[in-house]
Amino acid sequence: MDNLTHTLTGLMLSRAGFNRWRPRATAILLISANIPDIDVVYSYGGALDYLDHHRGITHAFVSVPILAALTAVIVRLAGRKPLPWMRAFTAGCAGVLSHLLLDYTNTYGVRLLLPFSSEWLGLDITNVVDLWIWGLLILCVAGPLLSRLVSSEIGAKPGTGRGAAIFALLALSVYEGGRYLIHQRAVNLLDSYNYSGAAPRRVGAFPDFVNPFSWNTVVETSNAVLIQRINLLLPYDPTGGEAFYYPHSTQALEAARRTDVFRRYLRFAQFPFWQVSPVAHPEGGVRVEAMDLRFGTPTAPRFVATAILDSALRVVQAGYGFGPIQPR
Repeated sequence: MDNLTHTLTGLMLSRAGFNRWRPRATAILLISANIPDIDVVYSYGGALDYLDHHRGITHAFVSVPILAALTAVIVRLAGRKPLPWMRAFTAGCAGVLSHLLLDYTNTYGVRLLLPFSSEWLGLDITNVVDLWIWGLLILCVAGPLLSRLVSSEIGAKPGTGRGAAIFALLALSVYEGGRYLIHQRAVNLLDSYNYSGAAPRRVGAFPDFVNPFSWNTVVETSNAVLIQRINLLLPYDPTGGEAFYYPHSTQALEAARRTDVFRRYLRFAQFPFWQVSPVAHPEGGVRVEAMDLRFGTPTAPRFVATAILDSALRVVQAGYGFGPIQPR
């Protein structure tokens, strides 16, 4: 998830009770709820390095105690006061785990089992930025602030915001559970139909930014992928998707696949789709693209690995970007 969501979740955890038990719990939870994203330093090595390492070892279960301890040390040094280490460590673990669990729910995925397994895990039930979660958490932050302003005007004792925080965490859990059930309904619906007379090889459903009942779907068949936006409140038309056919230039694909760029990219992509198209330069050359259909479509691709091959199928350029790469 985005860092605003992680930060507000850490704040809710503190207000829900951690701040009553642990000194400086708010600082510990705000930092620990974001600290797995220290892997952003890899972005300075370029987009492909970032793709290799983002949501990697700092987002794995084995790193939870390390990052929690690091958070406690940061707060201890910044505050220049002693800390009850076990309580600080426990709060840090809660913050780091909240980060991992939120990231696990969305389409990007997370490698929770490193270094033992590099498999990407994810529920595909929320986007990296979820407007409903933003609204819920911001409302539960603003409510106690407004209550305190009113209390100060009338001379009443202000509330602590604990009730709103507990409500926020419970509502967030219910929301995620509801998204999970709706997502399962979408996947089961897609999988229950035949396409061109045959069962699909694989299906995927990825959330819309606004409507929880709207999903961007991918159906893989033997010769094409079908892409469609569906609304579970409306009847499903299995013939309504737009078909994109697999390319036949297998030699060009294999040449691109052997490059370091494509090998690294394909470790990340969960729904890769390939396209081959001619280019003006070099003469007789082709462009090979692999895109991840979780994030875009063949007509509006994102998370794209690109190789330019000459007429002898030698790779003259290869790269990765969040959008198509133009030949030089």
